[in-house]
Amino acid sequence: MKVAIVHYHLKTGGVTTVIGHQVAALKGLCETLVVTGDVAGARLDCDVVEVPGLGYDHPKRAIQEPDQVADQMLTAIGTVWTRGADLIHIHNPTLAKNRQFLRIIKWLQNLGIKLFLQVHDFAEDGRPDAYFSEAYPADCHYGVLNRRDEEILKGAGLLEEGLHLVPNAVAPLPITDRQAVEKLMLYPVRALRRKNLGEAILLSLFFGDDMRLAITQPPNSPSDLRRYHQWVKWVRNRRLPVDFAAGRNRSFADLVGAARAMITTSITEGFGFCYLEPWTAGKRVWGRRLDGICSDFRQNGIHLEGLYGRLDVPLTWFDAKELSAQWQSSVLRACRAYGYPMEKKRVETAFHRVTDGGRIDFGILSEPFQRRVAERVLESDTHKRALVSLNPWLAEAAGPSIPDAIINHNRRMVARHYSVSASGQRLMDIYRQVMERPVHHRIDKAALFAAFLDLNRFSLLKWSTDE
Repeated sequence: MKVAIVHYHLKTGGVTTVIGHQVAALKGLCETLVVTGDVAGARLDCDVVEVPGLGYDHPKRAIQEPDQVADQMLTAIGTVWTRGADLIHIHNPTLAKNRQFLRIIKWLQNLGIKLFLQVHDFAEDGRPDAYFSEAYPADCHYGVLNRRDEEILKGAGLLEEGLHLVPNAVAPLPITDRQAVEKLMLYPVRALRRKNLGEAILLSLFFGDDMRLAITQPPNSPSDLRRYHQWVKWVRNRRLPVDFAAGRNRSFADLVGAARAMITTSITEGFGFCYLEPWTAGKRVWGRRLDGICSDFRQNGIHLEGLYGRLDVPLTWFDAKELSAQWQSSVLRACRAYGYPMEKKRVETAFHRVTDGGRIDFGILSEPFQRRVAERVLESDTHKRALVSLNPWLAEAAGPSIPDAIINHNRRMVARHYSVSASGQRLMDIYRQVMERPVHHRIDKAALFAAFLDLNRFSLLKWSTDE
């Protein structure tokens, strides 16, 4: 079987890493070729061809007709395989990073080409700038990273026989084995807004024992960078034990080796590498638990006890009317962006629900509100104790100790269920189904958005554009 794998670009990042793992996993099982809009210097263990019309929209890139780009794809594939590909595996097809992308896919589909569309990220999950107004491709096979997304897409109209679970492979983290363990909590992340940097900083105020928090990489996008630099300035003005961009001055393997543990405070994840990778280096992970993501891992025997589901703060610590106005306007603005009707009364009721008992989850707050909470903790031990009374686990803010037996067990479970070799066999089974089993279904986009619009967890970090 000949499989062409397609993505907008091969720049360093999550999807490029996944593609590299898939190419390695499929070696010896089928022939692979990667087609991309931007090679970006990536090195993969297969042929790679560049078709610029597949890349992200850019003012300097001329817009081509979808049929032209589709023809260029097929021509490029033909330079490697004279009879073309048996199947085309497309990553993240429903993100409008290229506004012609859906039409390109549909053109290929009309030519009778077998397609497998793997969704990593949903525009409906707080990414209105990447939302397509037109319908997603119908009557083709889709893949998702976890059972949460699988259930959401079933609820939005996809049939079980045309929807496949494709968990990512997890490669062991690099580690300097002889590196002495330091008083260091490592957040191994590119500090995007949804990674909830403020919560990691707040936790560091409770670490004690001269522990430091190290955040490995800054973000790339202007929006994320602006908020990141606000945190950097705020932390430096208060001389807090936080190291930003730690990966620029020290190798990642050294940081992993030096870390006492790893932390995650993310409010949203596509797959959840942060819950699996630390164990591969013999490190425990601690922080915020995302149940929709972690349930798959727990079913596979991975112990994630000790993580917390929310971080409660008193509503009296800031202007509740101001927060209510911002939160409700963000909900209504998000609904307008997706063309989804929403009654104001329902939004008002939802805000009362998320602030029930005079408290709110820290992960729902935007950065200015989060800084007000952290200021309170810095101002007074009384406030610090008040937060611990609401969240008793904060008394062990560097995370609960975990027996070596659990760490070793989790490392084995990650290797068993998320190895590169296991992912290759899984993909081949899916490819055979795509080739042999036509499907007739389509995605109801309104139902898809409604599933992601969970007002009980609606976070200003994900949805708000306010400064």
